[in-house]
Amino acid sequence: MATWSKPKNTYFRGGDLFEVVMIADADGNVGGSNSPTIALPTGQSHINKFGYTGTDVNGTATIWDANGTTALYPYPTSGVVSITSSSGSDTGEAVEVQGLDGDFNLVTETINVGATGSVTFSRVFRARKVDASNVGIVSINVGGSLAAQILAGNGQTLMAVYTIPAGFTGYLLKFQGSSDKAAAVQFKLFARPTGGAFNLKGQWGTQGGNPITYDYPVPISFAEKTDLRVDTTTGNNCGCGAVFDILLVRND
Repeated sequence: MATWSKPKNTYFRGGDLFEVVMIADADGNVGGSNSPTIALPTGQSHINKFGYTGTDVNGTATIWDANGTTALYPYPTSGVVSITSSSGSDTGEAVEVQGLDGDFNLVTETINVGATGSVTFSRVFRARKVDASNVGIVSINVGGSLAAQILAGNGQTLMAVYTIPAGFTGYLLKFQGSSDKAAAVQFKLFARPTGGAFNLKGQWGTQGGNPITYDYPVPISFAEKTDLRVDTTTGNNCGCGAVFDILLVRND
């Protein structure tokens, strides 16, 4: 296959050194880096988690919509989900709740605002309005305690919180943190294995409003049922965001 050199405006010849990179899945199927979609092998899936603080941070808080109510994400006790809104205009509208059931298996349930679901959730890591954006603040409660929140007009949660489902291993591929002010900001990624304690797995600092990005050349692995969350610390009343990508691989 002839290889074209754009800087030289000619084809590479025998004396040139060059590198060719191909993207392939675990079965050796080659895909293009410019392809609009990438088909993952059977037993693998990807989740992109993105969060943003609902209230400006002055101190330390988990990056999630309700940090102004509960600074560090509370991890409510397992229970059924009830949904409320600060505006009566949202009553009766559908909300899709994504998380894990009592056995930490992936589960999704659609519940109307003002109603209670029937599925037991041990974790909630995302919720979204189905039919229309929300007028008020929509609260997703598990066992009577706040587990997620959709701020007015957002239509879905912004929470840098996730738990690896049962039967899977999660591989962290990328992290990004940002703030809306030219201030010193610190980001910390915490992980808690089932039955264990939260441990720090990554720490980054930035200032001047510059985002921080870290790609993992060798992904960090997390066992099933591991809780992940991103906390931020600043003394400058900043809105802070975080994004991380995880490849989920089904255990044999």
